[in-house]
Amino acid sequence: MLQLRSFTFNPFMENTYVLYDETKEAVIFDPGCYEKREQQTLQAFVTAEGLTVKYLINTHCHIDHVLGNAFVKRTFNVPLLMHQFEIPVLKSVPSYASNYGFPAYEESEPEHLIDESDEIKFGNTVLKIRFVPGHAPGHLIFYNESAKICIAGDTLFQGSIGRTDLPGGDHQTLLDAIKSQLFTLPEDMTVYSGHGPETNIGLEKEHNPFVGKRARF
Repeated sequence: MLQLRSFTFNPFMENTYVLYDETKEAVIFDPGCYEKREQQTLQAFVTAEGLTVKYLINTHCHIDHVLGNAFVKRTFNVPLLMHQFEIPVLKSVPSYASNYGFPAYEESEPEHLIDESDEIKFGNTVLKIRFVPGHAPGHLIFYNESAKICIAGDTLFQGSIGRTDLPGGDHQTLLDAIKSQLFTLPEDMTVYSGHGPETNIGLEKEHNPFVGKRARF
């Protein structure tokens, strides 16, 4: 059975996710751990659960989602996976990290580039991928239908959507992608977002003020 553990890290209150199943193989999504205590919290959980981390995955590469990339790669000796369109986004982080209060940010490089034609396999679990640009140019979401889990990054939130005023963002692109890629998932699929509480597809289709049935135009 697929299980999920979330951690909220850094001043952006970013959600880092660990997915693992009965085999104890795991993947880590969007490690926002910057401070030593945050890194220790993540490592302690993996150790306590006896997990073997197979992959580190970035849904996208804005600073709050990649602060712990180098730590996770080094600590668990795992490859970093991301979409090719996020390479320039990741490479730009050092140019502004200090301005955001992260002078000790460590750079990282991806080992594998993935897209919506790929699947993530670990243990007995398969995660499918969809391409949802608009918040970031190479934003990916990951889901498992049997477990009803979707790792949505900064695309869809409880009652909101990702901001689109950052470089590479586009508001209409995000709206269209949410409708075509997220809202075509099962309505009882739980959405785990990059910030804030979880929600589900059915609720957001009905009530989301940006893309739901009651959207204000």
